[in-house]
Amino acid sequence: QVHLVESGGGLVQPGGSLRLSCIASGFSFSANAMNWYRQAPGKERELVASISNLSSKNYADSVKGRFTISRDNAKNTAYLQMNSLKPEDTAVYYCNVHFLQFDYWGQGTQVTVSS
Repeated sequence: QVHLVESGGGLVQPGGSLRLSCIASGFSFSANAMNWYRQAPGKERELVASISNLSSKNYADSVKGRFTISRDNAKNTAYLQMNSLKPEDTAVYYCNVHFLQFDYWGQGTQVTVSS
C-alpha cells in the first residue's frame, strides 16, 4: 500500500532554514507528481509546492523565492527546502501524492517558526 513518511520539522527562529523529507513507498515514485501541503491552526490545508514526474515545479505565492521542492527518484524521496522562514510558515507540513484517483497523505511534521 501507499506509505508516505515525513521528517525534518522542528522549531526554528525567524530567518532560519529547515529541510523536510518525504520517503515514499507502495507506488511508482518516479512516475508521479509529489506535493507538499501545510495546515496552520484554525486554517484550511493549503498547497505549498508541487513537483511533477519530470521535475516541473510550482509554488504558492506565499513561499516563492524562499522554498524549493525537489525529488530524488533513486531514493523515493521528495524534499522541501525552506529558507528565510517566517512565523506565518508555522504549520503541520504534509507530503501528498494523488495516485489511482486517491489522495494519500503522510502523518505530517510540525514546523514552528518563533523567536
